[in-house]
Amino acid sequence: MDSPLGVPVGFGVGTGVTRVSAVRDDALWAEHAGFSSIWVSQILGIDPIVAVAAVATDAPGLTGFGTSVVPLAGRHPLALAAQARTAQDATDGRFTLGVGPSHAMVTEGFYGESYDRAFSRTKEFLEALVPLLHGEACDVTGEQLEAHGWLTIEADPVPLLLAALGPRMLDLAGRMADGTTVGSCGPTTISRYIAPVIRAAADSAGRPTPRIQAMVSVAVTDDPGRIRAESEAADQLYASLPSYRRVLDLEGVATGADLVLAGSVDQIADGLAGYVEAGATELRITVATSDPVAVDATRVGLSGLLSG
Repeated sequence: MDSPLGVPVGFGVGTGVTRVSAVRDDALWAEHAGFSSIWVSQILGIDPIVAVAAVATDAPGLTGFGTSVVPLAGRHPLALAAQARTAQDATDGRFTLGVGPSHAMVTEGFYGESYDRAFSRTKEFLEALVPLLHGEACDVTGEQLEAHGWLTIEADPVPLLLAALGPRMLDLAGRMADGTTVGSCGPTTISRYIAPVIRAAADSAGRPTPRIQAMVSVAVTDDPGRIRAESEAADQLYASLPSYRRVLDLEGVATGADLVLAGSVDQIADGLAGYVEAGATELRITVATSDPVAVDATRVGLSGLLSG
């Protein structure tokens, strides 16, 4: 379902959710506000696959429920595919699995796994995961993992988005996944770098035009400077991670706070349109502030924007 912006617009719940009830509340609001989908991320909070499966029946008007993203560290393709296909059944075919290789801080620091060959492990993981998501068997003996088997879960095929910022990962997403989901990427980076690489890869593999989901943080406010200062404090860790640092440099900005769309509803709409013009095929919007007054103003503004 397209929006007045011309592409599907989803609501991003973020990584800080601690209760399934919060996801349910956000899903109900997103449905009422005119969003087409809702997306839950994962670092330390609730399991997003379980959460969206649990709340899907409460928001029948949403056409999509997804994860953006689930880290691959600590997981096996058969177990993750079983979760995803179960969620696909629970959501009546509205589920999309977004995954990513994460970062050394998470992979090594939390799970004790090596991040030295993140691309190779991701490739082997997808070689097993993709057929399983489509109800087929997998048979992979790689250097980093093995997966041999099948699932007996009746469900529609599960679309897969791979978080990808580097050229090899974007190429992999174009060849093996249904698209990519990107954060800390401004319109210039998407237009000049993200979209051309993943589209060329998909075309060379004979695959359909890939989905490009852009995460955009927004806030309706009469004090954009305060919102960006708040975002900059929260964004310091992300800006230090090599993959994010690279795309921020490509965009020519210091931190992700410089990409926050803060101001009037019209200014935000113009900024979102810039992402669509750059090649984003769908948007995942997050609220860029925790200030209750600004959160309320942003939600009211987004509801008005999406209702046309």
